[in-house]
Amino acid sequence: MYSTEELANDFRTLGIRAGDTVMLHASVRAVGEVAGGPDQIHLALKSVLTSDGTLMMYASCPRYYDELGRGNLTMEQEREIREKLPVFDPLTARSDRDNGTLVEFLRTYPGSRVNSHVARFVFWGKQADHLMCSQPWNYALGPDSPLERFLMLDGKIVLLGSDHDAVTFLHYVEHIADIPGKRVARYQVPVMENGRRAWRAMEEFDTSGDGAHANWPDRFFAKIVDGLLIHTGNNGARVGNAVTYVLSARELLDFALPIMKAVAADPLAAESLQELNGKS
Repeated sequence: MYSTEELANDFRTLGIRAGDTVMLHASVRAVGEVAGGPDQIHLALKSVLTSDGTLMMYASCPRYYDELGRGNLTMEQEREIREKLPVFDPLTARSDRDNGTLVEFLRTYPGSRVNSHVARFVFWGKQADHLMCSQPWNYALGPDSPLERFLMLDGKIVLLGSDHDAVTFLHYVEHIADIPGKRVARYQVPVMENGRRAWRAMEEFDTSGDGAHANWPDRFFAKIVDGLLIHTGNNGARVGNAVTYVLSARELLDFALPIMKAVAADPLAAESLQELNGKS
C-alpha cells in the first residue's frame, strides 16, 4: 500500500517540480493499492506541483455524444440516439470510460474546472483559466486549443502506467501537420440553442481508431512515443507500482512531426518504428 507522500516522492524523482504544467495519463490499477483511494494519486501530484503548478487530463464525453453521423452506427441506432440523447452538459457529463477512471476522480474533485466542448479537458491549478480560455468548435484539438496553450507553457506529459497509444497531445500534432490526405470526421453533437436541443455539426481530423491518415499503422502513437523514449534514453521510473515516463510536449512535437510526414508520404517509413515491448 502506497501513501500520498510516497507517491509524491516518486513524482519528484521523475523530475516533476513546483510550477510545472502537466498533462496526466494514468492507470489507477497499475499504481497498485493506495491508502485513501485513487484520489490520492492526483493529490500527490498536486502536492508536488503546488499552487503555482497546473494539472490537466483529457475527459472527452460519454458514449454517443460525438458519434452521430460518423458512419459507424446503423440508421436505427442513429434514429434512436437523435430521439433520446439529452443535451451535452460539460459540468455533469461523465468522462469517456476509455480515458481511465482517474480523470473522473479529478473531474469531480473540488477545485477542478472543465471546458464546455465535447472534446473536454479537466483543469486544476494556476494556468487553468488560460488553458481553457477558448477552444474552436471545429478541429478542437488543433490551433487555439488547450493542447496548443499547453505546448506554449512548456508542458510535460506524464504517462503513469498508461497505454502509450493514447497520448492525446499527438492529436494536436496530427491537426497541425501539413500533410495531404488527412481524414476528416464529421458528426453532430446535441447542444442547447435558444432554449431548445439542437444538433450542431462538427468536424475534426479523425481522432477515432481509424486514424487521421490511411497510412497510419496499428498503434502508431505508441510507436512514436516509444521511439522518442528510446531516442532520448528515457527509462522512466516507478510511481507506486506503475512504470511512469515524463515527456516534454515540445520534444514530442519535434520528434513526431517528421515521422508523420514521412509515413504519410510512404507507409513503408513506419516499418522501423517499434514499441518498447518489442512489437514492430
